[in-house]
Amino acid sequence: MPTPTKSIPRGVSLIELIVFMVVVSIALIALVGVYRQATINNADPVIRLRALESAQSLLDEVIALRYDAATPVGGIPACRNTCTNAPDGNMDDVDDYHNFNDEPYTGYRRSVSVTTANNIKLVTVSVTTPTGETFLLSAERANF
Repeated sequence: MPTPTKSIPRGVSLIELIVFMVVVSIALIALVGVYRQATINNADPVIRLRALESAQSLLDEVIALRYDAATPVGGIPACRNTCTNAPDGNMDDVDDYHNFNDEPYTGYRRSVSVTTANNIKLVTVSVTTPTGETFLLSAERANF
């Protein structure tokens, strides 16, 4: 006579299946949230880099110019008492870029401010991105 054997349960119960589905859905929601955030901020580095490049190029352009309209080409001798420190509109010296504004790319706004103190001009270039961030780059230009 055969001896009765204990049957081994196979498969999963309904409760185990429901718990598994809840845990997997919570993990999926978290992953989708991270993916969504990464997708939203994906273009930010490109926007920032473009803003900094446009600010640096304009700052380099301004700093390479003469100190003042009375400064001879090459900067020697430096203008002493004849410096006007005023913009004259012909864009050939640093002062002429004061209050200069342009739009190098769609949605980007650049502006330049030039202030003078103790024969040193502080040139500040400000770039505002389409996302509303503002980047400032500054350099000093001395009268030598």
